[in-house]
This record gives sequence, structure tokens and C-alpha cells, in this order.
Amino acid sequence: MKRIAETFERLSREGRLGLVPFLPVGYPSPEETLRLVPALVAGGADIVELGIPFSDPLADGVTVQRASYQALCQGMTPARCLEVVARLRREGLAVPLVLMGYYNSILAWGREGHPTAWEPWPGRVGQGVDGFVQGAREAGADGLIVVDLPAEEAEPLWRACAEQELAFIPLLAPTSSDERIAMSARVASGFLYCVSLTGVTGARQRLAPELADFLARVRRHSPLPRAVGFGISQREHVEEIGRLAEAAVVGSALIDAIEGVADDRRAERAKAFLEGLALR
Repeated sequence: MKRIAETFERLSREGRLGLVPFLPVGYPSPEETLRLVPALVAGGADIVELGIPFSDPLADGVTVQRASYQALCQGMTPARCLEVVARLRREGLAVPLVLMGYYNSILAWGREGHPTAWEPWPGRVGQGVDGFVQGAREAGADGLIVVDLPAEEAEPLWRACAEQELAFIPLLAPTSSDERIAMSARVASGFLYCVSLTGVTGARQRLAPELADFLARVRRHSPLPRAVGFGISQREHVEEIGRLAEAAVVGSALIDAIEGVADDRRAERAKAFLEGLALR
């Protein structure tokens, strides 16, 4: 959580919008993830959001669904996702890493039992929510975003995050009432993830016209930085968000940019794509 706070403090001093790329762990392969994340940082990523692949990604559009399915076919599980985080840290990656996923993956933690060529996550951590959060912290993650966890049911997770000093980052939508925004803001830490539209992830041609009003409502309830995601695909989108919020999240457009690129050029392509979005 400290790394996230320091990152947004630096961005504020520099008067710059943060850039947060999203990539499913294990896409297009576990080893490629280990090469792509440093390339994204070299391209201008201030925080990297790593998706835990899940079989029923209800908030994701076709692009992220396809990438997550490919990662699952590579044998990715939550435990192997944490091993990727740990390896990135061992290799010297310093930027904040935020895990994004679905609650079933966390509830089922400790009951996987799948054989793997990857180093299994140490069995000393417990099961369920507390065990997963402990494992995430030990691996080197800085925060968690759980897409399908409503605020009313989030107490076990946000309490576990508070105990382990991980940021608990709720999602807020344009349809969120002031009451629900306030409820989420009371338990949030790190930053708030503001969904730019009503719908699933996926590149869009333009941002929703009500985005500015939505972000203003969020600001009335919390001083935390606001990261805007879903539908961000163009530099013009990033420039617009730079006038409204503190960070922009780019996922589907990044996956589209690197899909089908030859293995030896994929990291270079990811770096160039992010450089084209970063505001300096």
C-alpha cells in the first residue's frame, strides 16, 4: 500500500496523470507475462494491474475473456499468479502491482491442488480470504480489486487487507448512488477504481459524456486518487481523463495491440503502445 501512496504523491508533484496497464497473468504465457510487465514499466506504466484469470469473467468483454481463457489453458491458478508476482519482485520490479480478479478465486484459495511446473505457493499461508491476502502480501502485491464483490459483503476482505497493509480498491460505477459511493469510500485505500461506463470492458471510440459528473460525485465522498478504467483505448481518452482524474487504466486496447505479435517482438510492441498513451 505504501508504494501506491508514494506513486500518487509523485504523480501529484509532477502534475501528471498515472498510467495503469492491465494484463491477465499467464497471457499469452507465464513466461511472456514476466517479460511484458517490465516492458510496460519501461513504456511509462506507473502501476501495473495484473488480472487473475477466472472461468466466468462477468465484467469483462470479449478481448479480456479471450486472453483470460488463454491464460487458463496455460494452467494459471491464483497460486501461480502469486508466484509470478513474487518472481517479478525477485527480478527487481519496483512499481506497485495490483491484483484484479473475482471473489470465487479468493474464497477457494488453499484448495487448488493442481500439479504444476511452477513453484507452488508456500503452504504456510492459510485458506480462504485471510490466506489469500497473506499470500498476496508475501508475494509482493500492493492491493486488490475484486470485480464482483459488493460493498455490503466486502468486510472480510477489506479487514484482511487492512491487517496485511494491502490496499482494498473498490469499483464504483456511474450508476452507483451517493450512498453506495460513500459506503465504498469508507473502507477503500490506495485509490478508487471508477468504471467509465455501464457495461463490460473493451475498447470504445469515445468516453461517456457523464464521466465528469460521475468523477465529481466520487470526489465529494473521498480524497483518494481516482483511476478511470473500462473503454480507454486512445491517447485522446487519456488526455481527457487527465483533466478529470488521477490515473487511467488501459486493458483491452493493450491486449489488442500485442495479440498475434511474434514472441520476440511482443514486449517491444507493448512498450511502444504504452509510450503512445503516456502523458509526460
